[in-house]
Amino acid sequence: MKTFRLLTVALLFAASASAQRYTATGNNEEYAPTVYLISVHETEPICDAEAARQSVLLNRMAVENAKQDYFETHRPGFQQAMRPQFIFASKNNKFSLALGGTINFRVGYGFEGISDNIDFVPADIPIPGNYNTDQKLMMDATTSRVFLKSIVNTRALGRIVVFADMDFRGGAQGSYTPRVRSAYVKAGGFTFGRDVTTFCDLQAAPETIDYQGPNAYNFRFSTVARYEVDFARDHMTFGVAAELPDVSGTYNDNFARMHQRMPDFPAYLQVSWGDCRESHIRASGVVRNMYMRNLRTNKNTSLLGWGAQFSGRIKVARPLVLFMNGVYGEGITPYIQDLTGSGLDFTPDPRNAESLQTMPMWGWQAAAQINLSRRLHLAGGYSMVRVERKHGAFAENEYRQGQYIFGNLFCSVTPRFKVALEYLYGTRKNMSGAENHANRANLLVQYNF
Repeated sequence: MKTFRLLTVALLFAASASAQRYTATGNNEEYAPTVYLISVHETEPICDAEAARQSVLLNRMAVENAKQDYFETHRPGFQQAMRPQFIFASKNNKFSLALGGTINFRVGYGFEGISDNIDFVPADIPIPGNYNTDQKLMMDATTSRVFLKSIVNTRALGRIVVFADMDFRGGAQGSYTPRVRSAYVKAGGFTFGRDVTTFCDLQAAPETIDYQGPNAYNFRFSTVARYEVDFARDHMTFGVAAELPDVSGTYNDNFARMHQRMPDFPAYLQVSWGDCRESHIRASGVVRNMYMRNLRTNKNTSLLGWGAQFSGRIKVARPLVLFMNGVYGEGITPYIQDLTGSGLDFTPDPRNAESLQTMPMWGWQAAAQINLSRRLHLAGGYSMVRVERKHGAFAENEYRQGQYIFGNLFCSVTPRFKVALEYLYGTRKNMSGAENHANRANLLVQYNF
């Protein structure tokens, strides 16, 4: 009976609704979505020829406006969603909804040493190696994802963008548990919700099959309240945010963990140039206060963490694009890929066990992409991360340095179907000087819808 009622409602809705399909063209035509105009009020055909002509013109304008909304709000960059294949829009274009996603199938084979992670993370290279860390086969589709994007055009707030996407990395490795990647609302320059950290320059790293990417890069999700503004004829952008902190330190018997009380404060200033602002450089900074309990004095205390970064994407010529970022700071492990969760935001001071010290750390990556044709590109690069001794090392097996070298070839068989090959080489060195290396070959089959 319940099924019958649902079917009846669906039929009534279909009878009272009118949907018209248009294939949007123009901006990057191969990737343009199909727009469906939806009206739940139009039940009678238009018989007057002039009225019918005006209706067609208005429909075409609505299609172009819906398409333009998505082109202008599309955010390119590392691990970002492709443009949607389908858009459902109201005929007055006050509201539109897009559904899309990506199927990612990765095959990886580690040899002559492995990174003991589904991604290629130099920090996870075992030191020393053994009989079980020489070779490893991996097959993974957990980075496949689906997304929803809604745009509402209002008089009071202008364009409001609501975006949410998820992949399948929410549980233990191989469990395919759904996980929210991002979920935010954006209006008037403000962004509220879960998104990529403001400290990350999304266009400063090239496309890789490896989901983690270069170890000195800082791609991570955070809960944010952010404000961004364009000025100087859209050639400059300033952004500042308050973000939920993620502290990873090493404690001893004299200190205990505490709930954090202060958000991280990242900010950036970006200068862009070229056609469609396709080249840019960016200066970023972050300040954070990390709280812990001093058990010896029974008082709360904190340590200051800070970081600075210079990054960019530069189109040198039509086929050649350069990427880079360099970061330095103390106590900023969440903002360097290889150090996330490493416990190195701070460690006990080797000179005095009754105090903690923040750890100086830095890294850089540089890469180049050569566009051999419209559907074929080749990329390669080098990345390195290093943790400095401040007053000596707390433990000899602490992370000291990691390297990440990659080369890949991507081929777009069709505008939405892609295959790629990649080679990765990485090393890890400890404070003691002990080190090991790893190799991996990756294959990607990807479809965007």
